[in-house]
Amino acid sequence: MFIPIKDDAPTYRKPVLTVTLIIVNSLVFLWSVFQGPRGFEYFMYQYGFIPFELVHSVEITPQLMTSTYVTPFTSMFMHGGWLHLIGNMLFLWIYGNNIEDYFGPIKFILFYVVSGLAAIALYTLFGPNSQVPLVGASGAIAGLMGAYMVLHPRARITVLIIFFFIQFVVLPAKVVLGMWFAIQLFMSFAGSSTGGGVAWMAHVGGFVFGYLLLRLLVRRKGGIPPSQGQRVYRMNW
Repeated sequence: MFIPIKDDAPTYRKPVLTVTLIIVNSLVFLWSVFQGPRGFEYFMYQYGFIPFELVHSVEITPQLMTSTYVTPFTSMFMHGGWLHLIGNMLFLWIYGNNIEDYFGPIKFILFYVVSGLAAIALYTLFGPNSQVPLVGASGAIAGLMGAYMVLHPRARITVLIIFFFIQFVVLPAKVVLGMWFAIQLFMSFAGSSTGGGVAWMAHVGGFVFGYLLLRLLVRRKGGIPPSQGQRVYRMNW
């Protein structure tokens, strides 16, 4: 297991939207926990995204009916447990502030949401009959990670490695993100796209979308690699 702790890529704007997303995700999770175990389960089924409902146009929990076209959005702000929340918010902070720095707040939130929808789309394509609620911000965050891979491949990321030993190492972003993506891809096809309760295929979908879109935008905007520093592309938005 390797956990990113921090990066050295500088930012020039205050990450207002990134911090706001962390706060909103945390508040939604706390609200769901305060409902108690049964209320928490109801909350997951009511506002989590269930592929079976969208694909087959049927409501499997009519007593908790929320529009299937709304749940792709609400599910992005829900989490199944403390570790799920903390892990996602850590990744959001490390990678999100740099992507917000490039896009600015409005384009950043649009990119974030569309990345989440792309993640849900691929997840649904590979699991159309799943009746398990999909919750979590990880698909949208994976899109930020794909964008980071394009914009800051040479940034240095401090990673905590937990294996038979515990050690901090500093690695290039392209190595850390490349290893992360390889794991998501392997786990998606080794068992199932939701093996172990983790939506691996959603992670793949978000990352690929973010990576490809940023490659396209950089090419069209004429990104210019500077001779020094970690700010790999300077883009005029």
